[in-house]
Amino acid sequence: MEAARLIDRLRDSFPDAVIESDVEAIDPYVKVAPATLTDVAAFLRDDPEMSFDFLMAVTGMDLMGLEEGVDDLRVEYHFYSYKHRHTIVIRVDLPREGPVVPSLAGLYPTADWNEREAWDLLGIRFDGHPDLRRILLPEEWEGHPLRKDWKEGPTALGFETTRGSFLDLIRDSKQL
Repeated sequence: MEAARLIDRLRDSFPDAVIESDVEAIDPYVKVAPATLTDVAAFLRDDPEMSFDFLMAVTGMDLMGLEEGVDDLRVEYHFYSYKHRHTIVIRVDLPREGPVVPSLAGLYPTADWNEREAWDLLGIRFDGHPDLRRILLPEEWEGHPLRKDWKEGPTALGFETTRGSFLDLIRDSKQL
């Protein structure tokens, strides 16, 4: 099914959920309201014409500075149908303070680790996730380092995070 038809089906089925769409994008997408994500994803999976049986990726991103006045975080879901060989991207934009979106791990098991990564690095909470904890950084890590407003402290986990110039490192290594 062509992207335009997929998007029309979503608009017809969820008229209040679809915020925007772009069929001409490299990866055609539909932006939906966060509260509707689970229903939209279940429809994508269960509707015979859609049959999106594979969630290829869940990607979190910080939109700060990309457009004037935009300060949100975004989660993108890349769906694929093996049966129909078509794809669609679902976007959800979230406020920087308290970003929460429903987890899709119950519908698509591949969401599990992807959601944990977005939580770990960006602080996006996936409501209903079965095991939302850090996956890349130690549990005692403070903050979410892929946020553009994250500030690294002078130490992390007991190690200094600042160092001299590259030339200072070379000079110091010759003294060893």
